[in-house]
Amino acid sequence: MGSTIFAVLLPIALALIMFGLGLTLTVEDFARVLRYPKAAVIALVCQMILLPAVCLGLIYLFGLDGALAAGMMLLAASPGGPSANLFSHIAGGNVALNITLTAVNSVLAVFTLPLVVALSFSLFLDDSESIGLRPDKFAQVFAIVLIPVAVGMFVHHRYTAWSERMRGAVKILSIVVLVLVVTAAVAKNFDTLTENIGKLASICLLFAVISLTVGYFAPKLFKVETDEAIASAMEIGIHNGAIAIAVATSVLHNNPMAVPGAVYGVLMNLPAAAAAYLLARHTRRTQAAPQHTVTGTA
Repeated sequence: MGSTIFAVLLPIALALIMFGLGLTLTVEDFARVLRYPKAAVIALVCQMILLPAVCLGLIYLFGLDGALAAGMMLLAASPGGPSANLFSHIAGGNVALNITLTAVNSVLAVFTLPLVVALSFSLFLDDSESIGLRPDKFAQVFAIVLIPVAVGMFVHHRYTAWSERMRGAVKILSIVVLVLVVTAAVAKNFDTLTENIGKLASICLLFAVISLTVGYFAPKLFKVETDEAIASAMEIGIHNGAIAIAVATSVLHNNPMAVPGAVYGVLMNLPAAAAAYLLARHTRRTQAAPQHTVTGTA
């Protein structure tokens, strides 16, 4: 009975989160990628190619296998999480770029996520269960990821005043729902979690730190503006654990695969908060430096 309730409520919970995302998006958010082409391309390449490769390396380094290894790959393939914009704002990032990256990432994830999961199934699980070559599973991913976003965007376009009034409440409700989803996933797989907590906590924290670091320094290597690099770091470093949990349980019907997403959903807040604090301090110091120079010269 509990499993049935969880299986029914989880897609509804994710739909609410993605609907809330849709309320913040417009068609212009997708077009905005043309204003930040270099930053957007670098961030998307890191998100879709580099980080799954890094995650695969960490899986082998920590000796993770089976459903937990596949769950980590599922997490790595998931787009940015709903709190990325908040951390980016705190850190002094370009939140408009965050919104654009989230929008584009959510669309691309429908195509890249099944490919990454198909690879992980062939490496760590029974390849015949993979969603990569199954149209019904692909359609389910499309339904739980993109349809609620599209509905939210339509509501925002058609009932703009109402959506702007409700945006804050929906965002708070989405965060509450996300916490409940993570808690439920942990409770449902408590034995798997306790048996692997040390290994999972280590790999999730390290993956979060590497994701944030790559997200910031890869754009900086290509002379991207600091606020855009900060947006990239937060978008890449904060994966959508709710999508990973929902796909694992509702699409793949593999509950242990949801555990890495749940662990990451909790632990990633620690390095994300630390990164936001350090980047905000660096941004303030950088902005204050020219003023001190002028004052000293005078």
